[in-house]
Order: sequence, then structure tokens, then C-alpha cells
Amino acid sequence: MSDDPKQQALAEKDLGNQAYKQRKFEEALEHYNKAWELDNTNMTILTNKAAVQFEQESFEDCIKTCEQAVEVGRDNRADYKLIARAYQRIGNAYFKLNDMDQAIRFFNKSLTEHRTPETLTKLREAEKLKKDLEKQAYHNPELGEKAREEGNVLFKKNDWPGAVAHYTEAIKRNEQDYKSYSNRAACYLKLMAVHEALKDAEKCIEIEPTFVRGHLRKAAVEFARKEYDSCIEACKEAQKYDTDGKSSREIQQQIQKAYTAMNPYSGAAGGNADESQEEVLKRAAQDPEVQRILGDPVMQQILQQMQQDPKAAQEHLKNPQVAANIRKLMSAGILKMA
Repeated sequence: MSDDPKQQALAEKDLGNQAYKQRKFEEALEHYNKAWELDNTNMTILTNKAAVQFEQESFEDCIKTCEQAVEVGRDNRADYKLIARAYQRIGNAYFKLNDMDQAIRFFNKSLTEHRTPETLTKLREAEKLKKDLEKQAYHNPELGEKAREEGNVLFKKNDWPGAVAHYTEAIKRNEQDYKSYSNRAACYLKLMAVHEALKDAEKCIEIEPTFVRGHLRKAAVEFARKEYDSCIEACKEAQKYDTDGKSSREIQQQIQKAYTAMNPYSGAAGGNADESQEEVLKRAAQDPEVQRILGDPVMQQILQQMQQDPKAAQEHLKNPQVAANIRKLMSAGILKMA
């Protein structure tokens, strides 16, 4: 055996590694401790020892050993990759101790020294778990309902930002509170935050597809976005779930608003009301889709019925394909509906 203490230390470390692989942890610790007595400048002896402590679930000891390893490594100008590994092991130990703040802190320290996919994955996992734990701790449906009621009071006072804050609190307390998503969508619409309003309306529907008010919220948002086809589709969904007919009038009014706005000659959609019928027909003749609809015998009969009996329009509009054709003709200015 070599007389050089550093070489003797490496030999002891190798014996420790062999014992570690065989999961003979106490034996591994004995060899690592001997190696450290022979050479207290080699930080890898300590990080290997910390690995044993981690396997033994002695996480506090693992952290202390790694912190010592970092100090030794700094003093002896160890490779930054070794420093990074020590920090990562500290992060792993804190993760096991369910201390996500410290785990995130040390994973970030590790990435600062040396960026690896493994450490980045562990960081993301710790961040996600921290977020989940915070949600679990904050979850309280009763307090959520109280926050929603407070939001309703402010909504009636036209305090939209204040209401948004309370609805947001209600959602934090209970992520499945579809009514708060619906109410917050209404606030966002008042504040002209259309993108946020649409997002909330869709989330409301995702949680509770049968909630009529959610579909009506979406219809209102789509109308504000001038997406009239989507507005009408949302109204159709609302009709599907409005089994008691309580919202029937509101739904019909929203549908009529959308159809009126789709007709650029009604003045509601900002069209050119001064354009002559001749100009309208000339422009429509250049649209193949319009010509296809006008040339369809079935559509010709439907349009004739609608002209003779305005009430027939509502029946025909129940057919999705007919409704789409009519909307196209309205958009082109060929058809007007009062």
C-alpha cells in the first residue's frame, strides 16, 4: 500500500463505494470516515458520505455533511460541477423533509454552479409541489363562498375591480367554484378585459357544463369580441340546458342582438348603410359561398318561407347548417332580419 495519505484515502473511498453499491451503509460510512481522516481536502469523500446518510434517511446529517463539503470544495478550488452536486443533494434532502422553500433554494444554487437537466427537473418538481401544498393549505369552500358573496355586493355597486378581487379570492379558496368564474367574467367584461372574461367563462363551463349562466357569459363575451357566430353557438348551448325556460327570453334577446349586429346594413356592425342594393349584389356575386347558398333549391324555399312568415325563421334557425347559411347571407348583406 502507498505511504501517501491521499492515495490511502482514495483506496478507503473506493472500499466505501463498493460497500455503498452493496447497500452496506454502515460499512461504507466507516471507510468514508477513514478516508476523511487521511485526506480532509477531498470534498467527494464528504459528498459520498452524504449519499449514504441520504439513503439512511438521516436527512439533517446529509445536509450538514454537504454544507461541509461545499466549504472544503471552495477552500480547495474544487470543480464547480462537484459543488453543484453537493448543492443538489442538499436540495434533495430538504425535498424529503418536505421543506420546499429550502429545496428550491438549493436546487437553484446547484443550477448556478452547473446547469443539468436532472437538477432542473427536480427544481420544477419542487416548485409544483410547493404550489400544490399552498393550494391545499388555502382551500376552504366556506370562506370561498363568503368571498363570492362580498364580490356580489361590490358588483351591485358597480365596483368592478373590487368585485374581481373578491371573486379571485373565492376561486383561490375553491378552484371548483364555477359561479365565481362566471361572476368574475362579468366583471372583466365591464372592465373591457375581454380576453380574461372569455377565459373565465370557458373555465366556468369546463367545471359545470350545465350552468346556463356560464354559456350566457360566454355569449356576451363573444358578442363583445364581434364573434357573432360564436355568440350564437354559446346561446344555443345555453338553450340546451335551460330546461325550465327561465333564461329563454335573455337567450333570445342575445341571439337577436347577434343577428342584428351581423347585418352590416342594420348600422349595428358599423357597415356601410349607404351602399346600394346593386352594389351589394355585385359584391355578393364575387363570393362563391354566397352563390352556392343562393343556388341551393332547399335554401331558396326556406328563404321564401321566411319572407312570407317571419316566425318560420326561428324554426329554420334550429338547423345548424341552415343557421350557418343564413348568417353568411346576413354578413354579405343579402338578407336582413328585423
